[in-house]
Amino acid sequence: MELSCKSEYAILALLEMAAHYESGEPLQIRQIAAQQNIPDRYLEQLLATLRRGGIVKSQRGSKGGYLLTREPRKIILFEIFECLEGLEVNTCEENVNSKRVDSFVIEEIWQEASRAANSVLQKYTLQDLCEKRDSRRHLDIMYYI
Repeated sequence: MELSCKSEYAILALLEMAAHYESGEPLQIRQIAAQQNIPDRYLEQLLATLRRGGIVKSQRGSKGGYLLTREPRKIILFEIFECLEGLEVNTCEENVNSKRVDSFVIEEIWQEASRAANSVLQKYTLQDLCEKRDSRRHLDIMYYI
């Protein structure tokens, strides 16, 4: 399993929005893109997907931009990945006998791995990521002192 560029950019953007959540001020695409080094056009597409998924909302006007729809502690990572990648564990509808046993065993293990990965993603929130990031930043600062 690999983290796609799409998911990584989206999570970086969401982390930026989470950092500004308390202010209640929307962030513009160019602000997020500059802060997280994400191409503007690509970020625009990602935010549109996240908006359709109910994770962010947009605000129009001169002070407009994007905001999280709810507190970072209420946004589960699984929900983000599901919105972006369409995560789900697919069960095979085909008759087991019509497949080779080797293929069936591989598929069975792959589905178990997918369920385990999904379980981990369901345990963490956007707030958890923010806290991990902040503690790492603190450690980095202490290291250089």
